[in-house]
Amino acid sequence: MKILVIGTGAREHALVRALAGGPAVGASAAVAASASTVSLHAAPGNPGIGEIAQLHAVDPTDPGAVAALATSLGADLVVVGPEAPLVAGVADAVRAAGIACFGPSGEAAALEGSKSFAKDVMAAAGVPTAMAHVCTTPDEVADALDAFGPPYVVKDDGLAAGKGVVVTADRAEALAHGRACVERPDGTVVVEEYLDGPEVSLFCLTDGATVVPLAPAQDFKRALDGDAGPNTGGMGAYSPLPWAPQGLVDEVVTRIAQPTVDEMARRGTPFAGVLYVGLALTSRGTRVVEFNARFGDPETQVVLARLETPLAPVLHAAATGTLADLPPLRWRREAAVTVVVAAHGYPAAARAGDPVTGTAEAEEVPGVRVLHAGTSVSDDGTLVASGGRVLSVVGVGADLAAARTAAYAGTERISLTGSHHRTDIAADAAAGTVRTPVDADLDASSEDEVST
Repeated sequence: MKILVIGTGAREHALVRALAGGPAVGASAAVAASASTVSLHAAPGNPGIGEIAQLHAVDPTDPGAVAALATSLGADLVVVGPEAPLVAGVADAVRAAGIACFGPSGEAAALEGSKSFAKDVMAAAGVPTAMAHVCTTPDEVADALDAFGPPYVVKDDGLAAGKGVVVTADRAEALAHGRACVERPDGTVVVEEYLDGPEVSLFCLTDGATVVPLAPAQDFKRALDGDAGPNTGGMGAYSPLPWAPQGLVDEVVTRIAQPTVDEMARRGTPFAGVLYVGLALTSRGTRVVEFNARFGDPETQVVLARLETPLAPVLHAAATGTLADLPPLRWRREAAVTVVVAAHGYPAAARAGDPVTGTAEAEEVPGVRVLHAGTSVSDDGTLVASGGRVLSVVGVGADLAAARTAAYAGTERISLTGSHHRTDIAADAAAGTVRTPVDADLDASSEDEVST
């Protein structure tokens, strides 16, 4: 099978590694055997992806150019990683060329491209989510903020690379973000009620009818330890979630993912690809925080590190309407943790051009793989930082504690001047201290029983 992967980041590097024949770290004999049947190409890719796949200098958001490349390669499958190409209609152009494509149409990708559209679909499908007001003027934003009260949640209606959301107790900050969004041409912003409880990411593969969930993960959006600092595209992630309620995945498929896929089909805009369901486990039950139309970054890095089933046939089945014919997915028992190494100044103004060293040394640590995100090669052949999130260091171990140890041992071998990373990725989960509102209620009930 000849596969073309579209994108440049660590998510795409993780996809390419998995498509090449196995998870990010290690592979069974059966999985490794499948590697010989896959020929990989990427556009435009990055230096890490280039070690596995043939790179092509094509604009990933140009539907015609991507379709032409896929045609010239004789690709059997195109896998679109980022959201911008999907919203631009790349999947439509590839399918029009007669090539199977993993990723929704431009119209269906509006589930991520427009928060207000997603809210409309959720309402029609009866999906539990936060109450929200769609605002187009500063006065409407102010009224919505006052209606919900703090903490304030203000979301840019369009694509914002994971950084268009402000969650703050500062009304002035929330109002400023909302005003900046609505004052753009055709600007719209969504103001929501705040959802308490820990967040969960669940990727659901779908061919437009059948839904197949992957393993849940949790990511860390804030730049600094303790969930402090500005919002980012994601500073780390881990899987599995030992604290998640039993039956969570089945609940999400039954109450959220399948109804959403069915509603999209009813509207005549079937959604085929991966539906990223961002969840909050609140005191009032499971609620959708957001939908994305693609794999999340950095959660993909840990989820695919644990997938035992060969990925290529699964994505091809999703692209060709045959997911229902596949056997259940197989998962490794091990845990995975990824730590993002970010460039100086990220997320405000990341500095480019600093040399990156130590990637090979990091991969000498047992259980570690380094995935490239914002890297490039300078004229003299030096690997340098070229984006905000530069590397994802993935560690796999027998449990979360062992996976954390591996990931951070690998991270310490990376050298990038002025870089920063969080030191607490998966720490609470490994220590068993993550609490959901349900846990808190049980604790309170136990205390009441003891006191009486």
